[in-house]
Parts: sequence; C-alpha cells; structure tokens
Amino acid sequence: MAVRIRLTRMGAKKKPFYRLVATDSESPRDGRFLEILGYYDPMKEPAEVKVHGEKVTYWLE
Repeated sequence: MAVRIRLTRMGAKKKPFYRLVATDSESPRDGRFLEILGYYDPMKEPAEVKVHGEKVTYWLE
C-alpha cells in the first residue's frame, strides 16, 4: 500500500476548508484516509495552516 499526503476538501460551497491527511494512493481525494495530519483554512486573513510535524514525519518514513 502506497501512502500519500494530500489535502481533502471540507466546508461548504464557496467556503473551502482543507484537511491534510495521510491516505492510500488509490483512494479518491475526499475518500477514506488513514490519519489527519493538520488543516489549511484559506478563508481566514491571513490563511491559517496547522501541521502536526510528528505525524507527518511518521508517514514520510
């Protein structure tokens, strides 16, 4: 199983909110994921990004 780190879209129409997740490379963008690694909120001024560094490091190894 190949794991990818990608953004999944959440939120309402025209109000996007993204989660940074570790997921199987064959699953769809908004499909099942293995773990939430952080989030990205482009609607805030300035855009807010939160990343759990330890979790990202674990999945990159």
